[in-house]
Formats: sequence, C-alpha cells, structure tokens
Amino acid sequence: TMDLTAEPEAGEDGTYRLGAWVRDSMAGIGTVTFYDPQSGTFGALGHGITDVDTAQLMPLSQGAVMASRVKAVKKGETGAAGELRGDFDLTADLGTLNTNCDCGVFGTVPDGAFGEELGTALPVAKPEEVQEGKATILANVAGDTVEEYEVEITQVLSQEGNRNLLLTVTDPKLLETTGGIVQGMSGSPILQNGKLIGAVTHVLVNDPTSGYGILAEHMLAEVYERLLDRYAASPQQRYEALTERCPDVLQLVPLRELASYLGVRPE
Repeated sequence: TMDLTAEPEAGEDGTYRLGAWVRDSMAGIGTVTFYDPQSGTFGALGHGITDVDTAQLMPLSQGAVMASRVKAVKKGETGAAGELRGDFDLTADLGTLNTNCDCGVFGTVPDGAFGEELGTALPVAKPEEVQEGKATILANVAGDTVEEYEVEITQVLSQEGNRNLLLTVTDPKLLETTGGIVQGMSGSPILQNGKLIGAVTHVLVNDPTSGYGILAEHMLAEVYERLLDRYAASPQQRYEALTERCPDVLQLVPLRELASYLGVRPE
C-alpha cells in the first residue's frame, strides 16, 4: 500500500475535484545486451523505460526479466515504426530488475539462469576504438533464436546520452524480415572487430533501416558505479544520495524495496 496526500482544485463551476494518474505496471519485449557471470548483473535495452503517455522515465519499484519467444514481426515502414510481437514465459522469472535509467534497465540473475545460451565472452571496446564502417548486431527476430546481422556504423556521435552511434542495417535477410530496426530490438548487442561496442537503442521513424546505438562502456559504467556504491558506501550515505536524487522516494517506493536497495533489514 501507499499513502499519499493531495489537495483538490476548484473547477470553473466552483466544484472541487481530485484527479489521479496511476500506472502500476507495464511489460514489453526487449533484448539483453550483456551479462556478467561474476556479479550476476545484466544490462538491457540501452535506454530507459518511459511512460507511454508522458514520455517520463518510470520510477522502478520492482521488476522481473523472463524468457520470451517472438511470434510475429510488424515490419517497419517510413513514418511507422515496426515491432516484435511475442509471448512471455510466465511460469518462472529469470531474474530481477532493480534499475531503470537513461542508459537502460539493469538487474541480476542467479547462477545458471541463462543455461548454456551464454556463448563466448567478448571484450568491451573503449570509445576511442569504435569506428565508422562495418559491424554486426545480434538480434532475435523469430522464436528464441539469436542470429548475427550486418550493419554499418555511419557516424560516431557525441559520447553524451544514449545516442552515441548512428547505424544502418545492410543485411538483406534482416531487411526482408523487419524492414530494419523495430521496437523490441532495443538492447541488441553491436559488435565490431571481435568486441562489444554498444547496443541498438532507437529507430529513425522516417528511415526504419537506420537508428541509434549507445556505447557499451556507458552501460557498463552505470552497472559498476551502482555496484561500487553498494559496497563502498554506507546505507546512510546511499540513503542521503538517493533522497537527493529523488526527494519523493519515500512516497514512491515501498519501505521493503527501499530497505533492499540500502542493504538493511526493515524494522
């Protein structure tokens, strides 16, 4: 439960009214970008989850990541973004989400949650190693099979925010299936010269063959900054930093979840 205080406003007719905007949950299909088996941490999407109506970053109390299968693809067209459509496996959660920020969503999974699907670990490219030219992305656009597709990095942009790379899909098979980049492909890893360089984040609505990507190092920095904060700072320091970033946190987040984030036991 959550207790809130509101002050009614008088309308033009003098009648007092109270309006409330409530969004208690949301779900969607996205792509996990990386997983660190040593810490059990994963990162996905490359951008935050925002409210569909207000476009504001959604405050996260709790969340879960689960397996899904792509059942159909709405092909992207000029002026209309496409999307992946699929089913969630509601029988079990693979892990938990604990962070929703501009660089993506992050969480943890227990050992063995991804089974034998991890593949080979890859080094992460430094920003200065990323260059214009050929690259590939890993994407799941049918069933639960991940395939590698060719793209072109057409421009390396500013290192601020989550639109650091401009890329164009050049793979004929992916263009035939999706028309380029579609919703649900956010988080798809971008590889170049044997290294993880970033993740797909956005599609250009006026040109669905092209879109933006975030540098992988930005996503990793977010993860390890939070890990370092958790182990190096005291609960009091974390609480003070949290309330400075979000003064209304006590009204937005249940005490149980707040205690879990701070690493203390609620009394």
